[in-house]
Amino acid sequence: MTKKIHILAIETSCDDTAVGIIQARVFGQKLKEFKVVSNEISSQADLHAGYGGVYPALAKREHKKNLPLVFKAATKDFDIKKIDLVAVTAGPGLDPCLWTGINFVQEMLSGNKLPAVPVNHVEAHILANFLTKKIGEDAFRKTYLPAVALAVSGGHTVLFKMNDIGKYKLLGQTRDDAAGECFDKTARILGLGYPGGPLISALAKQWSKRKKKTIKVSMPRPMLNQKNYDFSFSGLKTAVLYYHKKQKPALAASKEYLEAMSFEIQQAIVDVLVAKTMKAASNLKAKSIIIGGGVSANELLRKTLKTVAKKQKLKLLMPKVDYCADNASMIGVAAYFANKRGEAVMDPQDLRSDSNLMIQESDN
Repeated sequence: MTKKIHILAIETSCDDTAVGIIQARVFGQKLKEFKVVSNEISSQADLHAGYGGVYPALAKREHKKNLPLVFKAATKDFDIKKIDLVAVTAGPGLDPCLWTGINFVQEMLSGNKLPAVPVNHVEAHILANFLTKKIGEDAFRKTYLPAVALAVSGGHTVLFKMNDIGKYKLLGQTRDDAAGECFDKTARILGLGYPGGPLISALAKQWSKRKKKTIKVSMPRPMLNQKNYDFSFSGLKTAVLYYHKKQKPALAASKEYLEAMSFEIQQAIVDVLVAKTMKAASNLKAKSIIIGGGVSANELLRKTLKTVAKKQKLKLLMPKVDYCADNASMIGVAAYFANKRGEAVMDPQDLRSDSNLMIQESDN
């Protein structure tokens, strides 16, 4: 008999206030599929643009203001008495922002006996693929595991082996700037604005279409040929800064120059991400590559991974673009599996944030 489990999820790890409801359709003890009931997001990107990045105190203030409004929008067409489980991001992220979401859940569940599940944001980015691929957990295991998973966003660049849902082995991570952070910082150097990823991607596409190219730019691919699976993008950022400072003001402000620089920055980041991921998949004899996170929406990254995965006869899972950036639905998916692992708490006062929360490793 099929059972429906409804999960209310809240995400406030950075600058997006997100609330959503997902339905898990379960047969016996096994997931058949997820259905998104609602997925509301309030972005703060415009507010933080003047800072060139997220300003934590401002983000916390906006979360507190927006959460009741986003919650109302997400639940307006749903009887919240049907909620079986409440999920909230516990980390990693900005601690003031994480606590805003946790405090909201604590107040909401005061006097209520619903279980609450603290969710790992990085794991949720990878499990967001369940929202794109309508697949049960047994079929997922048989088809895609073991996999090499890449979580890549503004705050995270983490590569790990996925032996099962909830069973991971860390392979490598960034030693400094994350890939999305590098997009943002290089965009700021070039005077493009925030967030940097979409702006750089758009200019890079214009460069690709340009028939006459008079500018040549070459940037480093940090740690590309090292034997480990770690990443480093601060060197690329520094190279962009020094190169940009050497240019005459008129050239540095020209459209062709900005297009050329954007093209090379994007290509350098994608080259490193793809090379490290593919090397891990080959060395570990993975069945598939699974990616997630805000940078997984990047068109060049998606196109390149499709090409190389097909060439290497590897399956590839990527979230729909709508589920790449921070959202509540992915938190709900991760909460379903975390609850099965016994990670829910019955007293919401037991919820805690961990701004540096890591992927929990397992040897199995």
